[in-house]
Amino acid sequence: MSEIPLLGVIGGSGLYSMQDLKDIVVKEVDTPFGKPSSRIVIGTLEGQRTAFLARHGEGHVLSPTEINYRANIYALKSIGVQRIISVSACGSLREDYEPGDIVVPDQLFDFTKDRERSFFTGGLVAHVPVADPFCKDFSQQVFTATQQTGKRVHAGGVFITIEGPRFSTRGESNTFRSWGMSIIGMTTSPEAFLAKEAELCYAVMAHVTDYDCWHTSAEAVTADMVFKTVVSNLEAAQQALRNVAARFKSNRDCDCEDTLSTSLSTHRDRITAETRSRLSLLVDKYLD
Repeated sequence: MSEIPLLGVIGGSGLYSMQDLKDIVVKEVDTPFGKPSSRIVIGTLEGQRTAFLARHGEGHVLSPTEINYRANIYALKSIGVQRIISVSACGSLREDYEPGDIVVPDQLFDFTKDRERSFFTGGLVAHVPVADPFCKDFSQQVFTATQQTGKRVHAGGVFITIEGPRFSTRGESNTFRSWGMSIIGMTTSPEAFLAKEAELCYAVMAHVTDYDCWHTSAEAVTADMVFKTVVSNLEAAQQALRNVAARFKSNRDCDCEDTLSTSLSTHRDRITAETRSRLSLLVDKYLD
């Protein structure tokens, strides 16, 4: 068994409170982009070293806008993670995606406004293709693993990310529905795009907690409603993670690890030593 945690999980701190998570170590990681949201908990899950990061910090102290997404993704990349499962709460914008269901989306719409969206600033430009923002192969693995929990799971759907921390107005919610959005949340953008830039496989396990506020016969979403559903789905989320870990393969059947091969646009002689140092983890294999 490799001691490198090839599998990473970003979500609530309750995800790693599993009795069968063994040989736990806690790492403090710093990055050129600052500190990640929390310490990284690494343990052995079903024979696979797995890294857990609490997206909102330990004790849920960071709003969606305050999260240092770049530091989170960079920190996981720096310790060897190759594939990330994002576990998140979401609202449903479709009648058939009911509260309590789980969705593994295949598309993403970024409606955020105040976030750092790229590692590539300050003198090195990369135009990364994100037509398919989630890794298809890894998303299928997550879907299959979640199905095996017995929960009702949906494959596919467009996940719109709003800025938050407030929930939507009815006007906004109905507009998003008219655009063809499927589920709504506050953290998948820019997390998915940064994972793509870092050449990591990224898939989402989204837990439907509510019907946002568009549904005429359902109560409008509240924070209490969200947290109660997340807690009730925690066991299923943990079991799905066990299933992924148990079937984890070190080789990747996708092209995520080569995303930057056609993306770097800046002439090499224009890249400063400071910029090269800051982004070395991401670009050295293309610039050496």
